[in-house]
Amino acid sequence: MLPALIATDVDGTLLDEGENVTPRTRAAVRAAVDAGAQFVLATGRPPRWVPPVVEQLGFAPMAVCANGAVIYDAANDRIVSARTLSAEVLTALADIATSVIPGAGLAVERVGRSAHDAATPQFVSSPGYEHAWLNPDNTEVSIEDLLSAAAVKLLIRKAGAQSADMAAALAPYVGVRGDLTYSTNNGLIEVTPRGVSKASGIAEVAGPLGIAAEDVVTFGDMPNDIPMLSWAGHGVAMGNAHPDAVAVADEVTTTNADDGVARVLERWWM
Repeated sequence: MLPALIATDVDGTLLDEGENVTPRTRAAVRAAVDAGAQFVLATGRPPRWVPPVVEQLGFAPMAVCANGAVIYDAANDRIVSARTLSAEVLTALADIATSVIPGAGLAVERVGRSAHDAATPQFVSSPGYEHAWLNPDNTEVSIEDLLSAAAVKLLIRKAGAQSADMAAALAPYVGVRGDLTYSTNNGLIEVTPRGVSKASGIAEVAGPLGIAAEDVVTFGDMPNDIPMLSWAGHGVAMGNAHPDAVAVADEVTTTNADDGVARVLERWWM
């Protein structure tokens, strides 16, 4: 049977190494959508980093952002829902992070009503925070301000460290406060509210459409993709995927540089 819903990670999966949607991948996605399949982006990115992907796709799908904490309606630039870490939980997590990983910087992601809601800074960081990406857009604030309001994601950053090592060190202490994951091994840990993942976000989108997990195909490459690769009826790991993602996948396709997503979709729709 044809999948009723396609959900794909963005970086390292849908996008090639130049952060582009290739013509082949765009054509395969459009063929599936034109045939009636639902298409969802499932990413660690915040909503404000989704529009460039939408522009390349040529249409605006629903987006599961911040590793499942935010559902974003890209077509109408509207935050549909947001799951948050409370200020109290953020404070407890910050104490754990700075104790277990001395020298770690902290940042939080917040959302408003739209992708670029300017009512309050969306990405705020502690002084001296070293961004893990090439396009920093963080606003430095005091640690007190950083922890003063609820956030959809806490980021723990230690330049030069390995994310896997950081996750292993933090895991025994986080407990019921949140869920740890990472999307790069570049010294960055992401904490979402307990029970929130890309899988829970996709389920939130799929449920009202009457689509069950067994009718979903997912694509991903990193540990933050593991929940959705395991949850879906058919989970596809990229050829460039982290070993832990490969271990739970039903199939391994070619790399993101070799149109891995397109090669799978073409079996059904091209």
